[in-house]
Amino acid sequence: MKSNPFNDRLREEVILRAHLAALTDLDPSLVPVLALCDPVPLRAEQGGFAGLSRIVVGQLLSVQSAAAIWERFSDVLGELNAKRFVQLDADALNGVGLSKAKSATIRAIALAELSGDLDYDRVALASLSDALTMLTAIKGIGPWTAEVYLSFCVGHPDIFPVGDLALRKIVAHHMGHDVTPSINETIKLTQKWSPYRGAAARLMWRYYAVTKSKEGILI
Repeated sequence: MKSNPFNDRLREEVILRAHLAALTDLDPSLVPVLALCDPVPLRAEQGGFAGLSRIVVGQLLSVQSAAAIWERFSDVLGELNAKRFVQLDADALNGVGLSKAKSATIRAIALAELSGDLDYDRVALASLSDALTMLTAIKGIGPWTAEVYLSFCVGHPDIFPVGDLALRKIVAHHMGHDVTPSINETIKLTQKWSPYRGAAARLMWRYYAVTKSKEGILI
């Protein structure tokens, strides 16, 4: 019997609430942050080709620009799957607004899936380290894209996408740092939130949105 997506989402929201509660017990400095930001959105997204492609489309773009490009991209594809993408004529994506680099990355994703080199079920079941290795083996997929996919499309509970500038900025703000920490520094600063770094990332993105009145990424 297939699971009910509505029930799956309810279960994930209950888990997020539990993790946020455990997180604030772990770090009481986050209690006022959660009070300000509650409710924290789940930000769960479809996995597979569609989910990974959407993250690629949204790289380094505002929420509005990424949403517009994704809508045009979806309209052109019709069916959001790897087979449909590789069947497209090269000129079909003209006017969508997708850069050549992003188009090449999405093609690499599609070809890896169709060849069997990329198995989304294996990625979802793998250890965090192995999952990151599988995803970043695809040309054009960097750590940020892989981490965001694992966080929002797989639901990994203990991943904090430190490559995201908005997250690093809001971590600095919360911890009273004048300078935005580097990726390695952010890894060290957020280690104390393990094993609930997935919930911490969602809380920090929401905190960024509340304090800056804009979203950090398109998810």
